[in-house]
Amino acid sequence: MSNIGLILEEKAADIGNFLVGRLLPFSQKRSVGPFVFIDHMGPKTFLPNDNMEVKPHPHIGLSTLTFLMEGSIQHRDSLGNSLEIKPGAVNWMTAGKGVVHSERTPEYLRNQEKVVHGLQIWVGLPKELEDKDPEFQHVAEEEIPAWEQDGVRYKLIAGEAFGRKSPVNVYSKLYFIEISTSEKKTINIGEHLYGEVAMYILEGTVTIEGEVLGTKQLIVAKNATLCSFEMEANTKLYLFGGEPFPEEHYIHWNFVHTNKETIEKAKLNWYHQNTDAFPKVIDDEVEYVPLPEASLKVR
Repeated sequence: MSNIGLILEEKAADIGNFLVGRLLPFSQKRSVGPFVFIDHMGPKTFLPNDNMEVKPHPHIGLSTLTFLMEGSIQHRDSLGNSLEIKPGAVNWMTAGKGVVHSERTPEYLRNQEKVVHGLQIWVGLPKELEDKDPEFQHVAEEEIPAWEQDGVRYKLIAGEAFGRKSPVNVYSKLYFIEISTSEKKTINIGEHLYGEVAMYILEGTVTIEGEVLGTKQLIVAKNATLCSFEMEANTKLYLFGGEPFPEEHYIHWNFVHTNKETIEKAKLNWYHQNTDAFPKVIDDEVEYVPLPEASLKVR
C-alpha cells in the first residue's frame, strides 16, 4: 500500500512586489503537523534600485520562520529588533497576541543586483499560548545541528528528531529538516519521525515506491513512521512535520487562531491602526500593508 497521501503542486501567490510559490495551505490539506503555511520565495533576481519591499504587516497566533538559501533580508519588527537575515540562519518570530514586522532589501544592497531565495513558514501555536506576549529569536547558521551519515547531509533547522534538538525556541512537537546528497542514496528515516510529515524537493528528484517526483511539489505522507525514499545525485529536500493540534486553527490573511472572534478583532485593530494592539515597526513607521477591503466586516 502506498504511503503517498497527497501530491500538491506549488501555486503562484503575490506577496507584494514579487510572486512566490505557495506550498501550504491547500483545500485538500490545510496543515501538516503544526505547520499551517509554507511559501517558497524565488529564486528572484532584483535589478539595481528594484528591491524587496514587504511593508509592515501584522500577525497573531503563530510563529514565523524565515530560512534563506540565497540573498539577504532586513527584518524589522515592533519589538525593536532590526537585523539582516542571511542564508542558513533561522529568523523565528512568535506573534502571540500581536506583532508587526517588515522585510526589505538591506540598505547596502539596494543599488546593486541581488537574488533572494528561501522559505517562509508559519507555525501555529498551541491554544494555551496563542495570546502570549510576542517574542523574537535569531539563530545563526553555525548553531543549527548539522551532520553527515552514509554520505547524506542533514540539518535539523527547527524542532526535535534523530535524537537531536535545534536551539530554535518552538512551542510544539515538530521538525523542519534539510537533507542533501551528491550521490544516489536510499533513505529510511521513519523511525526518527512522528506525527504528520510532508516533503518539498528543492533540487533534483526523489523516487517513492517507484514514482519519480521532482521540484515544485509538496508530497504528504500517510504515515510519517514509514518515511522511505530514494534520492538521486545532487538532490536537496526539506521535511516538515510533527504532532497536529487537536483544535482547528483558522487562517485569515496574516492571522491564525482557534477563535474566529479573536481574528475579527485583530482585523479591526489593524484596519483602525490601533497601536495598543499593533505597535509600529521601529524605524519603519510610515508605510504599512492595509487590511484587504474584502476582509473587513461592517460593524
